[in-house]
Amino acid sequence: MTASGPDPVIRMEGLTKYYGRSRGIVDVDLEVRRGEVFGFLGPNGAGKTTTIRLLLDLIRPTRGRAEILRLDPRRDRVALHRRISYLSGELTLWGDLTGAQLLRYLGNLRGGVGREELGRLADRLQLDLARPFKALSRGNKQKIGLVAAFMGRPELVILDEPTSGLDPLIQQEFERLVEEVRADGRTVFLSSHILPEVEHLCDRVGIIREGRLLTVEAVADLKKRALRRLEIDFAAPVPADAFVGLSGVRDVTVHDGIVRCTVLGSLDALVKTAARFEVRDIHAIETSLEEIFLAYYGEEANIHAAA
Repeated sequence: MTASGPDPVIRMEGLTKYYGRSRGIVDVDLEVRRGEVFGFLGPNGAGKTTTIRLLLDLIRPTRGRAEILRLDPRRDRVALHRRISYLSGELTLWGDLTGAQLLRYLGNLRGGVGREELGRLADRLQLDLARPFKALSRGNKQKIGLVAAFMGRPELVILDEPTSGLDPLIQQEFERLVEEVRADGRTVFLSSHILPEVEHLCDRVGIIREGRLLTVEAVADLKKRALRRLEIDFAAPVPADAFVGLSGVRDVTVHDGIVRCTVLGSLDALVKTAARFEVRDIHAIETSLEEIFLAYYGEEANIHAAA
């Protein structure tokens, strides 16, 4: 599944990794365009981290190939790592060093990053650089990783589950940093298992399940087919037949003036029907990624999983 634009920042062709007999990823074809925020979406264990480690030559493929910025991750590893940044989903650094010492060291590995830039990023993320890494909370350790990822204006920022442990205000600042990278014409590859995060930030999304890439879609197209589970509380009992058979509405149950249902795509038909009665409350129930995959790609997802 490739992009149509020239000069992709990331290109994968038949990229495959097995750990002995265990599946990592299988035959992944993907291109990521320059200047976009690309979301790599899938549940834990789907193959997101394996894909990133292959891109960075931290592990070697069983077969297939990858290319970043027209460079080979193995042959051009040193040159490539000066032009990109990576935030691991399991950040581990030297515990006795302070945040400032860690970031200066990591910045020097990339050719140098000014103290003023480090200070600005730390202030934006409300990070105390004077404390040792081992004394920091999980969220503050993640902030160190984010500063390291965004400092020095890398051409490509690779983020693996970047908002883990962050409070909502810091998540908003992280989103602004991502938007600034895109506005600057640089590229972000963001791995996540959180659908709303990917929908909010990304231009396109690749969905991976059981090690296989199911689809690549524009976020706008993904939103048109959003899956929602809703519970609507009415002031009085309502007839079930008013809601059964509505466009995009399925799994309808009605009990004591409460309608529970699943909606795939537009809410228009459901909202117009509900407006005929007195609504007291509407509650959205979080859907799992597995439910979303099966709703979007039911047969294809099951075939890939079986394979």
